[in-house]
Amino acid sequence: MAADLPVRASGYAERPSRLAGAVVWTNAPAAAGAAPVLPDGCMDLLWARGRLLVAGPDTRAHDPGGPPAHWAGVRFFPGTAPALLGVPAHELRDRRVDLADLWPAATVRRLRDRIDAAPDPAAALEEVALRYAADAPPPDPMLRRLVAALDAGHSVAGTAGELGLGVRRLHRRSLDAFGYGPKTLARILRLQRALALARSGLPGADTAARAGFADQAHLARDVRELAGRPLGELLAGPG
Repeated sequence: MAADLPVRASGYAERPSRLAGAVVWTNAPAAAGAAPVLPDGCMDLLWARGRLLVAGPDTRAHDPGGPPAHWAGVRFFPGTAPALLGVPAHELRDRRVDLADLWPAATVRRLRDRIDAAPDPAAALEEVALRYAADAPPPDPMLRRLVAALDAGHSVAGTAGELGLGVRRLHRRSLDAFGYGPKTLARILRLQRALALARSGLPGADTAARAGFADQAHLARDVRELAGRPLGELLAGPG
């Protein structure tokens, strides 16, 4: 599922959020050298080290870097975070930015202080997401239909037709919602399908076929391009 954390690092836990389609997660790695965060079509609201951050949509693996720290996050269903944050997703593509760069600094300080003082920062962060989502425009149901169609392996052109949109119009709406075009979103969702299948123990050739790749070599190329390392190395990492 696109809203899952792509890498299961030691100390990681998640649960469904009360915000539809979102996931609340925490991660407290025991040592430096945390596993990379892989593209998954999602955006996250993050709290760590007394900071509030936004993780934009990734098109490549992100190395968290820095010393070990306790993280809490709300991962939003693909395409739903921009309305809550008030910024198009493409402006945050492949970036981690301070929430104070997007919202008034005084507002962010109040929210940060409240989360810092909370016995459960993840729950407090979820409350922030719920509060601001209630005031944001409702998610466009077309976006969920788009994600579902592409995640099922439908073509971009066929999906545009199913949604009653031209390919160019679909591309423009995708940039605002996901940070990139529907072809890139389809590749990222396909990568996540392949990783889930491979982690279940399915052989490489079968994984490639069931995830929608032309062959195993195609799978290997896409994994290297999007994840920055070979599939075997990803599967051998923290799980």
